[in-house]
Amino acid sequence: MKYAGLKIGWGVTGSYCSIDPFLKVAFSLRDEGAELTSFASSSLFNTNTRFGLGDSWRAKMKELARGNLVTTIVDAEPYGPEKQLDIMVIAPLTGSSMAKLALGITDTPILMATKATLRNNKPVLLAVSTNDALGNNAENLGKLLRTRGIYFVPFRQDAPTNKPRSLVAVASLLSEALLEAIAGRQLQPILAEKTGG
Repeated sequence: MKYAGLKIGWGVTGSYCSIDPFLKVAFSLRDEGAELTSFASSSLFNTNTRFGLGDSWRAKMKELARGNLVTTIVDAEPYGPEKQLDIMVIAPLTGSSMAKLALGITDTPILMATKATLRNNKPVLLAVSTNDALGNNAENLGKLLRTRGIYFVPFRQDAPTNKPRSLVAVASLLSEALLEAIAGRQLQPILAEKTGG
């Protein structure tokens, strides 16, 4: 299988409208042999939105990782010194988590696992999904774009007329971006065209 034995950390932040397309990719990676560990803050599961119920996200993430769901900083801490990942993926990545990552703030299990992955000189792949990536968060996006070990799923403006500062990663490019990141390369072009899923 294409991803057999690959140890992937999969972090999900609260960009609720973008979670489902990325989880579908995660399941396809698992079905191709990848070993996934899910990371999320408990707040994800305590919030019900028109895009899904918190309990439903919890069930899907547990299923994805065959029960291996990490929801606390304490439980995430061993994913560095003891349990090493081959790559950490955050899909979707909210503007809030992007800002924290850029500023070195480690206050969620996802960010703890990401910090440990970078410390182990393993790649981190980000799938940005935020309404302010080209606004207040542009500085943080720029910082992460030039950070060694961090790669991006190609992204695009999802609604340039109505939300001109919004960016969303293209879920259909995540698998290819993951393979490139493992090889130490950024999938290009990083600015995706409007067409595609």
